[in-house]
Amino acid sequence: MHDFSAEAMGLVIREHRLARTPAMTQEELAERAEYGKGGAVSVSRIERGLISPGEHRLAALALALRMTPGQLKQQAEDRTRSLAALRGQRPVKLRDQVQETKRRHAGITEKVGERTKITQEHGEAFNHVHDIARDAFFLRFVELAESIGGAPEPDRPYDGEPESADGIPAAIRVDAMSAGIAHAIRGAAAGGAAGVVLGAAGVAVGGAAAYGAFTAAALFGTASTGAAISTLSGVAATNATLALLGGGTLAAGGAGMAGGVLLLTGMVAAPAAALAAAGFYVLRKRRTKKEEERLRAEVETAEAAMDQSQQGFDAMIDVLDRATATMEYVSVHGTHALEKWRAGLPPEPRDWDALGRAGQERYKEFLTVAGCLVAVGSINVSALLTAEPDALRAMDLAIDETLRYADRTIKSIV
Repeated sequence: MHDFSAEAMGLVIREHRLARTPAMTQEELAERAEYGKGGAVSVSRIERGLISPGEHRLAALALALRMTPGQLKQQAEDRTRSLAALRGQRPVKLRDQVQETKRRHAGITEKVGERTKITQEHGEAFNHVHDIARDAFFLRFVELAESIGGAPEPDRPYDGEPESADGIPAAIRVDAMSAGIAHAIRGAAAGGAAGVVLGAAGVAVGGAAAYGAFTAAALFGTASTGAAISTLSGVAATNATLALLGGGTLAAGGAGMAGGVLLLTGMVAAPAAALAAAGFYVLRKRRTKKEEERLRAEVETAEAAMDQSQQGFDAMIDVLDRATATMEYVSVHGTHALEKWRAGLPPEPRDWDALGRAGQERYKEFLTVAGCLVAVGSINVSALLTAEPDALRAMDLAIDETLRYADRTIKSIV
């Protein structure tokens, strides 16, 4: 993780952008840093200190500004220290103190509102492409796979019990998920428990619950209540799955990595909750010294909480952005490849041997893509918002490994 504030990084980037001759616009910087559509909005948010770019984005911005990432970071760290020194200077007169506190209160309120908006945009964007990939690729593949009799079940590559999911390398985790999916497909095709769960869930609330119930039967044995997931159906089965995956319950808006946009936006706004109790003082034209000190203390507490959560927020937005790109790739290229494979399948009833070697290999590859989708979709991004610095670093590394592996693997297949 880094030692600079989002505000400092934003100021440094803005100054270097405007220092060019002629001055570079936000649109031009976004284009040179390969942000894609709507990139100017992202650059604007960075310059305003609302978000800080991830490592790959920071490197692209530095290159666009003809700097090295190290130079950009060092200048941001230096600016962070100078901003902290300025913030520690307190006006002498009460009237000036009141105005400064009012300004800082308004700044926090605006920043919370912007964070909430950013979270909502990224969460909804992820859920949109996630649902397309789920319905057009994952569930479609499951439907086709169930029609193939005699498909072999791959060996589970990992049977140990690590201290945490983060202790399992991404490749092994994806292989285990793919093997579990294959196992559930065999059970569903045979009319077993997995098939019962899938059917009941689909009837109850559609694709989201069908997906949740299916992956539950595929990857896990029991819910947190101790009841076998194969005995659950509908929302209950989906909730059990998503709780284990880390995606939140369906009732909380789960069915995806975003874990419910409302849940995330509520967590994002939490650091400013302390301002609610003393906020009415801001509206008063006159405040006593005691009231001013109380409000100032609340503002400082909220500022500290916002600063402390900034890196977790930045990490969450970066993960959502990268995961959205992966899901979007599958929703376009994965579904196209799957349809091409479907067109070449023999008529039903289908037998594994009738697929031929090429068809069988494609089946296994699509299983891997499905495992990658579950691995990416099960990342618990909400935990990034509340993680302590050391835990955040470990989580960030594990998530980065999963995203890199999934992206590389999927693009090598479809």
